[in-house]
Amino acid sequence: MNNKVPHAGTVLRNFVGGEFITSKKLFNNINPVDGTVINQVAEADEAIVDLAVKAASGAAHAWKNMPMAQRCALLHKVADGIEARFDEFVAAEMADTGKSFFQARTIDIPRGAANFRAFADMVKSQSTECFHTDTPDGKGALNYAVDKPLGVVAVIAPWNLPLLLLTWKLAPAMAAGNVIVAKPSEETPGTATLLAEVMKEAGIPDGVFNLIHGFGQNSAGEFLTKHKQVDAITFTGESSTGSAIQRAAADGVKGLSFELGGKNAGIIFEDCDFEEAVAGSARSVFTNGGQVCLCTERLYVHRSIFDKFVTALKGKAQAIKIGWPLDEDTDMGPLISHKQRDKVLSYYQSAIDDGATVVTGGGIPIFGDARDNGAFVQPTIFTGLSEDCNIVKNEVFGPVVHIQPFDTEEEAIAMANDTDYGLAATIWTTNLQRAHRVAGQMEVGIVWVNSWYLRDLRTPFGGMKLSGVGREGGSHSLSFYSEPTNICIKL
Repeated sequence: MNNKVPHAGTVLRNFVGGEFITSKKLFNNINPVDGTVINQVAEADEAIVDLAVKAASGAAHAWKNMPMAQRCALLHKVADGIEARFDEFVAAEMADTGKSFFQARTIDIPRGAANFRAFADMVKSQSTECFHTDTPDGKGALNYAVDKPLGVVAVIAPWNLPLLLLTWKLAPAMAAGNVIVAKPSEETPGTATLLAEVMKEAGIPDGVFNLIHGFGQNSAGEFLTKHKQVDAITFTGESSTGSAIQRAAADGVKGLSFELGGKNAGIIFEDCDFEEAVAGSARSVFTNGGQVCLCTERLYVHRSIFDKFVTALKGKAQAIKIGWPLDEDTDMGPLISHKQRDKVLSYYQSAIDDGATVVTGGGIPIFGDARDNGAFVQPTIFTGLSEDCNIVKNEVFGPVVHIQPFDTEEEAIAMANDTDYGLAATIWTTNLQRAHRVAGQMEVGIVWVNSWYLRDLRTPFGGMKLSGVGREGGSHSLSFYSEPTNICIKL
């Protein structure tokens, strides 16, 4: 692999109307592994955001009227372009996030490319309604629907899975005929900038895809969500940010799709396959340093196996290798930033202050090298807290879990559902009837039974309560990015 970080030491620019443009204001892009500056990023001001939206609007007519086969072929070329520059994308993703080489090359970048192919193919088989309507004269009428693109879609992506979650939105939106203004997280601008280069190389018409860099409040994010010519907004990130975007978009009555935070629960029944439950729970808690919206932060374990399970999960946590991204045996990298590390550590401290038992972790690892300047925290397990404690109620977004015993199925369900969030849940049991019974009572958008993060791109993805608005995936994504028009033909 070529370890060179694309654009290292240069300025990452905005991409507007098919051209890369800079701005007067720059900010540093920091490597969370050692705290060094990777490159600088041009922050889009209100004028640049306006240019981007107008460039998209100007390209909308031609893109939506392009034959679908031609449009989808271009999206396949984008996927090909990502794969052709695979090593560059991997290096950029690792530099921005500190995640391991294994994860970047097996999940983030391949899935980023696959999203374009999957949705380009799905849109070709998208169907609509058609009804025969009786009329008084007996001749009848035919009512059918046609899907039309929304227009200019603002895509605001998070930092935890930067390319994967950006393309998860871009691919269906573009396949449905929409034009895009995308804003990646300020923490992870690298792969989004590379993607703009690939879009240009693939022949995506100028203005169809535009990229702006910056922050939220009083920066690119706010300027974009308030812009009157933006027709819809799709966002993945914190629930509080989703609320702010909702307020900003209210005057324009824009279409909104939000995938927000989670405080996901896992229920471990006494009849589970114990080894699978431990291994699966370790994965669902600690993957990507707990920085996945679907990660499990609360585990409810039947009292009869509680002590055994805590001991086993402790062993898994302590075996996690925290290290350099390129080391082959690295399991976990740093958190995304020192700010995020401080937030996670504040939750660790609040748990200790509330009287938690620290099973393992609870602090910062010491390396004795440049990594001590990074944003690392220890994988952590707590027990002994009541259900109303801060760390049990609020999303931490770090490698941490609180484990609580339960005695009855009803008690476990009640505790799992006692949250303001409703994104995902896991259930571990070998009892088929119980699996169906409990899964149906989970107040979440996604339930995994004896697995975690097993995804089919055609299925609905999203949450309830504070975890989001709407669903993504397959026809659900294509429906959001399209507006149906009913046509009535009198026969």
